[in-house]
Amino acid sequence: MNDADEAMTSLRNGKVSVRRPFEKRSCRIVAPALCCALLSGVIGWTGDASARTTRKKSSGRPGRVQSGLDVLEAQRFAPLRGKHVGLITNHTGLDAQGRTTVDLLSKAPGVQLVALFSPEHGLAGRNDEKIGSTKDAATGLPIYSLYGETLRPTQAMLNGIDALVFDVQDAGVRFYTYTTTMGYAMEEAAKHSIAFYVLDRPNPIGGEIVEGPMLDADKTSFTAYFPIPVRYALTIGELAQFFNAENHIKCDLHVVAMKNWHRNYFFESTGSRWIPPSPNLRTLKGAILYPGLEILQNAGVSVGRGTEAPFEEFGAPWINGDEVAAALNEKHLAGVRFAGAPFIPVVGLYSGQRCGGVAVRVSDRAAVRSMRVGLEIAAILTKRYPDHFDPAKLLLLTGNAETIRQLQEGVSPEQIEASWAKDLSAYDAMRRKYFLYK
Repeated sequence: MNDADEAMTSLRNGKVSVRRPFEKRSCRIVAPALCCALLSGVIGWTGDASARTTRKKSSGRPGRVQSGLDVLEAQRFAPLRGKHVGLITNHTGLDAQGRTTVDLLSKAPGVQLVALFSPEHGLAGRNDEKIGSTKDAATGLPIYSLYGETLRPTQAMLNGIDALVFDVQDAGVRFYTYTTTMGYAMEEAAKHSIAFYVLDRPNPIGGEIVEGPMLDADKTSFTAYFPIPVRYALTIGELAQFFNAENHIKCDLHVVAMKNWHRNYFFESTGSRWIPPSPNLRTLKGAILYPGLEILQNAGVSVGRGTEAPFEEFGAPWINGDEVAAALNEKHLAGVRFAGAPFIPVVGLYSGQRCGGVAVRVSDRAAVRSMRVGLEIAAILTKRYPDHFDPAKLLLLTGNAETIRQLQEGVSPEQIEASWAKDLSAYDAMRRKYFLYK
């Protein structure tokens, strides 16, 4: 992923090779520390015209994680020099010093930033409704909304752009829409022969644990871009490679890899400050619980939106929180405990109404299996409140009809979880081809 003075790395069929820039590839990766499951060394670059391959010895001490943006800065923005850039970003696009990607690229020597694109929640990450296009006050650049009249860049928006840069912190969850925005933008980049750069960032819930059913192939949507599990355990850059190959996008993809990130890292291990990527995903505990709790809302359960602890509690006016908490504690689910805790949302579902609530307390983030937690909650609510809770409505975000059928028929959550094993094993083998980190 460098310019004509730097070497390219191509990941194809699980193998990594260093190639000169004039060799056309569909995916190129820049990484001061390219940690792949198949490599014991790293691929590094000099800052001059001669590219070379080196091996780096480990110091044995973990370093602070450097995001793709930090790495791009260290390269003095060389991969983007001479390009007219459209930047897809939001408030999470910050470097280690807290400077925005917008500010850095607008001032980068040899780089011409010509347009901004914002995903759901807008450039500032504050909106929960559709957003119109506008103009950035600081730079005077147009801000094209990709969560308004269109969900993907149009030809008019892309006029004069020869490189799209994507720098957004993801949640590591299939139905979080930033991944779909990326996929749609990659498709448009391929159609218009525009290079696509992803500045990689950590998966906040780690790169090892895969959870949840696979998306049925006929249920793709804006909250479900491609058939993967709910918790897919790839970074946004790795996921871009996965989409590019497995969905046959074939865009000219470049991933600026992080430095010092490891697959067993939760966000707390990165040394970076957590910036809520959306208005309600405020805490790291909430991020861990989000995959399993969020599936409940479409079935009429508040998941804490409009409270001080979104995704760390759930409830409804028709729920007895103490009874449901006791029933869940009897399941002895790993890494979590439950307590009755009524709440009154100030906005959103059941705004102003007292909800019988259950607080979810995380004791061991690595042990938590959020999708199993969600299934256990759904099974209890189905049994206790059949007039209020319809498990069929969980299909929207679970995206798997067989899972819903089993819930409706009273199959135990343990058995439902076990039924995912074959598909998850196949996915796990597939995703490993796109690993950039150990």
